[in-house]
Amino acid sequence: MSRAWNFSAGPAALPEAVLKRAQAELLDWNGSGASVMELSHRGKRFMELAAATERRLRELLGMPDNYKVLFLQGGATQHFAQIPMNLAPEGGSADYIVTGVFSRKAVSEAAYHVDARIAATSEANDFLSLPPREQWTLNPAASYVHYTPNETIRGLEFHDIPDVGDVPLVADMSSNILGAPLDVSRFGLIYAGAQKNIGPSGLVVMIVREDLLARPPRPMAKILRYAEQAANDSMLNTPNTWGWYLAGLTFDWLAAEGGLAVMGERNARKSALLYGAIDSSNGFYRNDVERAARSRMNVSFVLHDSALDALFLTESEAAGFIGLKGHKAVGGMRASLYNAVPEAAVEALVQFMRDFVAKHG
Repeated sequence: MSRAWNFSAGPAALPEAVLKRAQAELLDWNGSGASVMELSHRGKRFMELAAATERRLRELLGMPDNYKVLFLQGGATQHFAQIPMNLAPEGGSADYIVTGVFSRKAVSEAAYHVDARIAATSEANDFLSLPPREQWTLNPAASYVHYTPNETIRGLEFHDIPDVGDVPLVADMSSNILGAPLDVSRFGLIYAGAQKNIGPSGLVVMIVREDLLARPPRPMAKILRYAEQAANDSMLNTPNTWGWYLAGLTFDWLAAEGGLAVMGERNARKSALLYGAIDSSNGFYRNDVERAARSRMNVSFVLHDSALDALFLTESEAAGFIGLKGHKAVGGMRASLYNAVPEAAVEALVQFMRDFVAKHG
């Protein structure tokens, strides 16, 4: 069986080297005589794995010492609600920058727990551009400012880190974490569902500045309190040991590939190649996102005639490509170019797109 070129938006492609290593270790991990999924999370072997995984992530990001790393569950969506519960007092407020479906969901879920203010939005432009910075109405008394650096559905990305003054910046980096070097010190809290650039679904990686964990807690169950999770090394309950293990393998792979600087250069080449094919197709393919805000991770495009969509998907799948159907909210096509997608996959897709034009243009 040959593997497909996988452009899925999430769960997404994993590095082949990671999958092969997991396959080789599946029945006997680290000489234990059992799978990593069969061993106690409180045993010495897994505790060593957990510490090594965190250490590798810190090295990849050059993370300052005053940040805690948590390996949690619930997906990013659960933390849309949990973040205000942990960072804002009862009756407090938080600012949200809304640039797509997921940041809109974030503010909607947060509204149950905090006065969630939309400080800026590009919804009027159908999320095809970023709201101009001079139009942001930030509250200096807000508990935090939340934004989504990369929106997967339209393929809209911030290419810089917004300056929000002394208010902690919170980022949902589910779809672009580890895709390029990152200055963690600019953030109060970063969180990411694992299923795009880290590992399998079911794991959330969170990076949180220690002073935010010390904020006076509002009444809530211990399992929901980030400070409790940090004090218990993310093992207040049984964690997703399989996801944690695969995240560690992925971090090892990233380091072996040369780190985040190499990933950033590679991802820039991949996205430039695909956008180039779209822009040079004389209108056969079109990407409507403002060029300065185009995503390097998720490239959306439409065909000039939507009647060709089904044929494009049928022929592309027959040619060995999967995951190209656009999100149901916007239609069209979408190619997600996460770290595990090799340049050869993008080169093959571009050639297929050119051949499709030649046949059906």
